[in-house]
Amino acid sequence: MEKFSKIISDVLLWIMNIGLLIIGVLLSFGLIMEAKEIFYEGTKFLGDQGSYQHFVEGILVFFLYFEFVALIVKYFKNNYHFPLRYFIYIGITAIIRLIIVQHDDPYSVLIWAGAILLLVISLAIAEKFIKKD
Repeated sequence: MEKFSKIISDVLLWIMNIGLLIIGVLLSFGLIMEAKEIFYEGTKFLGDQGSYQHFVEGILVFFLYFEFVALIVKYFKNNYHFPLRYFIYIGITAIIRLIIVQHDDPYSVLIWAGAILLLVISLAIAEKFIKKD
């Protein structure tokens, strides 16, 4: 029975790794497409035809793609383990993007800023008390 469990876990690990590899390739393609969009928005912005908000939003979306690709790379480098701090970085970036895109209500911006503060505190706690490999 123990040998059967080992075979099942190895097969599922392979399936998960292949899925993550496919997602990594797709995210890399999205990263390239977003870089092209940032260049396009940047040239529009410099020519006084584009919006600053669209330009910054594109940069933050680029960083989200970049962080997810980096997370997948770290997964394979860290012996099939996702580091906690990368998830926190992704959360912080996503909330910052949300604040930039939807900043109409000051109360909601304050709530999102509090969420960022909690994530930064949790990152500091994780860095201090969780053993690094």
